[in-house]
Amino acid sequence: MLILPKTMEVVTLQLPSHKRYQENLDTLLYHLKEHQDKHIVVAPEVFLTAFDYEHMATAAKFSANALKTLKKEVDEQIVVFTLILEEGEHFVNQAVVIHKHKVVHRQEKVKLFKLGDEDLYFLEGKKKRIKPFEIEGVKYAILICFELRFKELWQQVEGADVVFVPSRWGKQRKTHLEVLSRALAVMNQCYVVVSNACDEDMASSSSIISPTGEVTMNDSLEAVEGSIDFREIKKMRRYIVMD
Repeated sequence: MLILPKTMEVVTLQLPSHKRYQENLDTLLYHLKEHQDKHIVVAPEVFLTAFDYEHMATAAKFSANALKTLKKEVDEQIVVFTLILEEGEHFVNQAVVIHKHKVVHRQEKVKLFKLGDEDLYFLEGKKKRIKPFEIEGVKYAILICFELRFKELWQQVEGADVVFVPSRWGKQRKTHLEVLSRALAVMNQCYVVVSNACDEDMASSSSIISPTGEVTMNDSLEAVEGSIDFREIKKMRRYIVMD
């Protein structure tokens, strides 16, 4: 019988992407080692390359090789991030979850941000792939950045204990990111872990949000640390029955 943990330690990263891809990979590897005691590490959307539209093929090739490197490094931790990959004649923004040296979950970004020209460079993913997935008895789900704005996707991830939101969310809409992620945690009675970029034009706001709406956030840190308490999830779902 699988015994679920009472708590899990999580760190959500808040980092800028540099033009040199290798520098970003080295930074991610550093944080994985620095936070070896954490069960979960989440990195911002396309952190390794940012949206380098002028060099998409190069970004995709680097990302594919970086994924191989990260699979070798990641053992007991659960590591979540997105990266630019090439599929046939198209590019996709794919979320991956690495655990015990394997990619245990993949999903492509479905809702492309037209204001940032994502629809011009990426093939959108399949909506049906946005759903909870399980690792060692815990149910997780992913919404990539702009997908956080869509109510129907909140319904698709219902039942997840933890929803990850890797993002490159702009500073002008910082309040939107904070309000929506907090609302999702309360509405779905789950933990929400936001990992957002902190480039000059990005919102930061990386956070860990409980089912009661309590927020752990600090825009001055590269890594925001906190705990997922599964007793809080059970308590909220038992106390406020959503049916």
